[in-house]
Amino acid sequence: MAKPPANFLRNVFINCPFDETYTPVFNAIVFAVHDIGFRPRCALEASNAGQFRLDKIMDIISECKYSIHDLSHTALDAVTGLPRFNMPFELGLDLGCKRFGNSLQKAKISLVLDIEAHRYETFISDVKGQDITARGNSVTEVIEVVRDWLRNELDPRIVIIPSGENISNRYSDFQIALPSICAKLKWNPNKLKFVDFSFAVATWIEANQIA
Repeated sequence: MAKPPANFLRNVFINCPFDETYTPVFNAIVFAVHDIGFRPRCALEASNAGQFRLDKIMDIISECKYSIHDLSHTALDAVTGLPRFNMPFELGLDLGCKRFGNSLQKAKISLVLDIEAHRYETFISDVKGQDITARGNSVTEVIEVVRDWLRNELDPRIVIIPSGENISNRYSDFQIALPSICAKLKWNPNKLKFVDFSFAVATWIEANQIA
Protein backbone atom coordinates (compact mmCIF):
# COMPACT_ATOMS: atom_id res chain seq x y z
CA MET A 1 0.00 0.00 0.00
CA ALA A 2 1.41 3.37 -1.05
CA LYS A 3 1.91 5.97 1.65
CA PRO A 4 -0.67 8.74 1.21
CA PRO A 5 0.50 12.31 0.55
CA ALA A 6 -0.15 14.77 3.37
CA ASN A 7 -3.91 15.33 3.83
CA PHE A 8 -4.70 13.02 0.86
CA LEU A 9 -7.86 11.73 2.54
CA ARG A 10 -9.09 15.30 3.16
CA ASN A 11 -7.94 17.05 -0.01
CA VAL A 12 -10.60 18.08 -2.54
CA PHE A 13 -9.42 19.24 -5.97
CA ILE A 14 -11.74 21.91 -7.41
CA ASN A 15 -11.71 22.11 -11.22
CA CYS A 16 -13.76 25.06 -12.41
CA PRO A 17 -13.56 28.32 -14.40
CA PHE A 18 -11.70 31.16 -12.71
CA ASP A 19 -13.57 34.23 -13.87
CA GLU A 20 -15.72 36.85 -12.20
CA THR A 21 -19.01 35.33 -13.33
CA TYR A 22 -18.17 32.04 -11.60
CA THR A 23 -16.54 33.51 -8.47
CA PRO A 24 -19.73 33.35 -6.31
CA VAL A 25 -20.08 29.62 -7.07
CA PHE A 26 -16.37 28.92 -6.58
CA ASN A 27 -16.24 30.75 -3.24
CA ALA A 28 -19.33 28.88 -2.04
CA ILE A 29 -17.75 25.53 -2.95
CA VAL A 30 -14.53 26.46 -1.13
CA PHE A 31 -16.52 27.41 1.97
CA ALA A 32 -18.64 24.24 1.90
CA VAL A 33 -15.60 21.99 1.52
CA HIS A 34 -13.93 23.68 4.50
CA ASP A 35 -17.07 23.70 6.64
CA ILE A 36 -17.62 19.96 6.15
CA GLY A 37 -14.08 19.31 7.34
CA PHE A 38 -12.17 18.84 4.10
CA ARG A 39 -9.40 20.89 2.45
CA PRO A 40 -9.94 22.61 -0.93
CA ARG A 41 -7.16 22.55 -3.54
CA CYS A 42 -7.12 23.97 -7.07
CA ALA A 43 -4.98 25.05 -10.01
CA LEU A 44 -4.74 28.59 -8.59
CA GLU A 45 -2.04 27.21 -6.31
CA ALA A 46 0.13 26.68 -9.41
CA SER A 47 1.94 30.03 -9.27
CA ASN A 48 5.53 28.82 -8.83
CA ALA A 49 7.41 30.23 -11.82
CA GLY A 50 10.08 27.58 -11.35
CA GLN A 51 7.67 24.72 -12.05
CA PHE A 52 5.77 23.96 -15.24
CA ARG A 53 2.11 24.82 -14.53
CA LEU A 54 0.77 21.52 -15.86
CA ASP A 55 3.19 19.57 -13.67
CA LYS A 56 1.93 21.49 -10.63
CA ILE A 57 -1.70 20.83 -11.51
CA MET A 58 -0.99 17.11 -11.95
CA ASP A 59 0.81 17.08 -8.59
CA ILE A 60 -2.24 18.65 -6.91
CA ILE A 61 -4.61 16.16 -8.56
CA SER A 62 -2.45 13.25 -7.40
CA GLU A 63 -2.54 14.59 -3.82
CA CYS A 64 -6.36 14.69 -3.63
CA LYS A 65 -8.65 11.73 -2.97
CA TYR A 66 -11.65 13.84 -3.95
CA SER A 67 -12.31 16.06 -6.96
CA ILE A 68 -15.10 18.42 -8.00
CA HIS A 69 -15.29 19.12 -11.74
CA ASP A 70 -17.70 21.80 -12.98
CA LEU A 71 -18.20 21.58 -16.76
CA SER A 72 -20.82 24.32 -16.93
CA HIS A 73 -18.59 26.91 -18.63
CA THR A 74 -17.58 24.98 -21.73
CA ALA A 75 -19.65 27.14 -24.09
CA LEU A 76 -18.00 29.33 -26.75
CA ASP A 77 -16.30 32.42 -25.37
CA ALA A 78 -18.12 35.60 -26.42
CA VAL A 79 -14.85 37.38 -27.28
CA THR A 80 -12.72 34.67 -28.91
CA GLY A 81 -15.48 32.45 -30.27
CA LEU A 82 -13.55 29.44 -28.93
CA PRO A 83 -14.60 26.88 -26.32
CA ARG A 84 -12.90 26.57 -22.94
CA PHE A 85 -11.20 23.21 -22.58
CA ASN A 86 -9.42 23.55 -19.22
CA MET A 87 -12.21 21.94 -17.21
CA PRO A 88 -12.71 18.84 -19.44
CA PHE A 89 -8.92 18.54 -19.73
CA GLU A 90 -8.40 18.51 -15.96
CA LEU A 91 -11.29 16.04 -15.60
CA GLY A 92 -9.39 13.80 -18.02
CA LEU A 93 -6.20 14.16 -15.97
CA ASP A 94 -8.10 13.17 -12.83
CA LEU A 95 -9.71 10.13 -14.47
CA GLY A 96 -6.30 9.11 -15.83
CA CYS A 97 -4.77 9.44 -12.37
CA LYS A 98 -7.48 7.17 -10.98
CA ARG A 99 -7.01 4.64 -13.78
CA PHE A 100 -3.22 4.49 -13.88
CA GLY A 101 -2.19 5.78 -10.44
CA ASN A 102 -1.04 3.90 -7.38
CA SER A 103 -3.31 1.92 -5.05
CA LEU A 104 -4.42 5.09 -3.22
CA GLN A 105 -5.18 7.05 -6.37
CA LYS A 106 -7.27 4.20 -7.74
CA ALA A 107 -9.66 4.96 -4.87
CA LYS A 108 -10.15 8.59 -6.00
CA ILE A 109 -13.75 9.85 -6.00
CA SER A 110 -15.12 12.57 -8.28
CA LEU A 111 -18.17 14.80 -8.42
CA VAL A 112 -18.88 16.08 -11.94
CA LEU A 113 -21.20 19.08 -12.16
CA ASP A 114 -23.05 20.79 -14.98
CA ILE A 115 -26.03 23.10 -15.27
CA GLU A 116 -28.07 20.20 -16.67
CA ALA A 117 -27.38 16.54 -15.98
CA HIS A 118 -27.12 15.39 -19.64
CA ARG A 119 -25.84 18.52 -21.40
CA TYR A 120 -22.27 17.15 -21.37
CA GLU A 121 -23.23 14.46 -23.91
CA THR A 122 -23.06 17.06 -26.68
CA PHE A 123 -19.44 18.08 -26.03
CA ILE A 124 -17.69 15.30 -24.05
CA SER A 125 -19.56 12.10 -24.83
CA ASP A 126 -16.57 9.92 -23.86
CA VAL A 127 -17.53 10.27 -20.20
CA LYS A 128 -21.02 8.92 -20.82
CA GLY A 129 -21.79 6.55 -17.98
CA GLN A 130 -20.13 8.84 -15.44
CA ASP A 131 -22.69 10.29 -13.05
CA ILE A 132 -23.15 13.98 -13.86
CA THR A 133 -24.94 16.07 -11.24
CA ALA A 134 -26.99 19.15 -12.08
CA ARG A 135 -25.85 21.88 -9.67
CA GLY A 136 -28.57 24.46 -10.29
CA ASN A 137 -27.90 28.18 -10.49
CA SER A 138 -28.02 29.34 -6.88
CA VAL A 139 -25.26 29.28 -4.29
CA THR A 140 -27.55 27.37 -1.92
CA GLU A 141 -28.13 24.63 -4.50
CA VAL A 142 -24.40 24.28 -5.16
CA ILE A 143 -23.63 24.04 -1.45
CA GLU A 144 -26.32 21.39 -1.00
CA VAL A 145 -24.91 19.28 -3.86
CA VAL A 146 -21.37 19.45 -2.47
CA ARG A 147 -22.59 18.76 1.08
CA ASP A 148 -24.62 15.71 0.05
CA TRP A 149 -21.71 14.30 -1.96
CA LEU A 150 -19.11 14.66 0.79
CA ARG A 151 -21.63 13.52 3.39
CA ASN A 152 -21.44 10.03 1.91
CA GLU A 153 -17.71 9.89 2.72
CA LEU A 154 -18.19 10.39 6.47
CA ASP A 155 -19.36 7.88 9.05
CA PRO A 156 -22.69 9.22 10.43
CA ARG A 157 -21.97 7.44 13.71
CA ILE A 158 -18.92 9.64 14.19
CA VAL A 159 -19.46 12.87 12.25
CA ILE A 160 -22.74 14.75 11.97
CA ILE A 161 -22.83 17.17 9.04
CA PRO A 162 -25.35 20.05 9.11
CA SER A 163 -27.81 20.38 6.26
CA GLY A 164 -26.93 22.24 3.08
CA GLU A 165 -29.30 25.01 4.13
CA ASN A 166 -27.45 25.39 7.44
CA ILE A 167 -24.07 25.55 5.69
CA SER A 168 -25.50 28.09 3.23
CA ASN A 169 -26.67 30.25 6.15
CA ARG A 170 -23.21 30.01 7.71
CA TYR A 171 -21.70 31.05 4.39
CA SER A 172 -23.91 34.15 4.41
CA ASP A 173 -22.64 34.95 7.93
CA PHE A 174 -19.06 34.47 6.73
CA GLN A 175 -19.60 36.86 3.82
CA ILE A 176 -20.77 39.53 6.26
CA ALA A 177 -17.69 38.94 8.43
CA LEU A 178 -15.17 38.78 5.55
CA PRO A 179 -14.47 42.56 5.30
CA SER A 180 -13.60 42.66 9.02
CA ILE A 181 -11.35 39.61 8.69
CA CYS A 182 -9.57 41.21 5.74
CA ALA A 183 -9.23 44.53 7.56
CA LYS A 184 -7.38 42.80 10.39
CA LEU A 185 -5.08 41.07 7.91
CA LYS A 186 -4.67 44.22 5.78
CA TRP A 187 -6.16 42.50 2.72
CA ASN A 188 -8.51 43.86 0.06
CA PRO A 189 -11.64 41.65 0.27
CA ASN A 190 -12.37 42.32 -3.41
CA LYS A 191 -8.96 41.08 -4.61
CA LEU A 192 -8.33 37.96 -2.56
CA LYS A 193 -6.12 35.24 -3.99
CA PHE A 194 -7.36 31.67 -3.56
CA VAL A 195 -4.94 30.84 -0.75
CA ASP A 196 -5.91 34.01 1.13
CA PHE A 197 -9.64 33.44 0.69
CA SER A 198 -9.22 29.83 1.83
CA PHE A 199 -7.29 31.02 4.89
CA ALA A 200 -10.01 33.55 5.73
CA VAL A 201 -12.65 30.82 5.47
CA ALA A 202 -10.68 28.46 7.71
CA THR A 203 -10.09 31.25 10.24
CA TRP A 204 -13.81 32.11 10.42
CA ILE A 205 -14.86 28.46 10.72
CA GLU A 206 -12.40 27.85 13.54
CA ALA A 207 -13.85 30.81 15.45
CA ASN A 208 -17.45 29.80 14.69
CA GLN A 209 -17.53 26.07 15.28
CA ILE A 210 -20.97 24.50 15.38
CA ALA A 211 -21.79 23.48 18.94
